[in-house]
Amino acid sequence: MSDDKPEKIGKMQAGDVVYLTTAASVQFLRPIFVRVIRELPERQTYDGWVWIEGYELNAVGDAMARRELYVMRAGVRLQALPVTPTRPAKRRRTPVRVG
Repeated sequence: MSDDKPEKIGKMQAGDVVYLTTAASVQFLRPIFVRVIRELPERQTYDGWVWIEGYELNAVGDAMARRELYVMRAGVRLQALPVTPTRPAKRRRTPVRVG
């Protein structure tokens, strides 16, 4: 498989990062990344659709909002975040005088 195309996904598992566009549901005119917590199989759906619970991620991969989403499984894409992890800022330590 080519690296430039996202991978199609079957059953989603905790920790998967998925990319949701209008292919997954018309509600995603603005595509989002979601880190999956779990699928919600106890909810009744139409064939090919699934409820998922997950965290919507910002551009650096931080969780911004917990959401329950109704998506078409065939439109969900498993994908790594297109960003590199951020490093904490270096702190300059100064000596502390005691006494």
